[in-house]
Amino acid sequence: MTKLDAVDLDLLRALSADPRATVVALAESLGLSRNTVQARMARLERGGVFLSYERALAPDALGFPIEAFLQVTVRQAELPAIREALALVPEVVQAHGLSGQVDLLVRVACRDTQHLFDTDARILSIEGVERTETSLVMGEVIGYRVAPLMQLARRGAGTTPA
Repeated sequence: MTKLDAVDLDLLRALSADPRATVVALAESLGLSRNTVQARMARLERGGVFLSYERALAPDALGFPIEAFLQVTVRQAELPAIREALALVPEVVQAHGLSGQVDLLVRVACRDTQHLFDTDARILSIEGVERTETSLVMGEVIGYRVAPLMQLARRGAGTTPA
């Protein structure tokens, strides 16, 4: 991971505020040269700072209004194969490995409750998956965000990996 300085954090804050900003617009707003912004962006990309350039879409807009989190318990030795099998399930929009009682937290999007039931059954049928527990998403309380972390890092209270 790339160590971030004040200019990097300003650039990331500007991108967070306007993800569609052009390099020229970013350069103008930050008082930097276009070449500096391009070089910084390339370094940040190489350093793994950007998670994705994919647009975040609302599953509801695609016809999948039911979202749920599945807590999945697995046989650890089979985790690589389980990860591959989960990636083939189109309803899986995100999955995280966890420590503790639950091994995976899998976010799914479905058309209706029957579709959710069928998706859960498909995940349960993956070799090595021992059990699932499903929680319906009732609403998003706080969406994915990093702006507060950038403010904390900018104040010097946070640490960044070297």
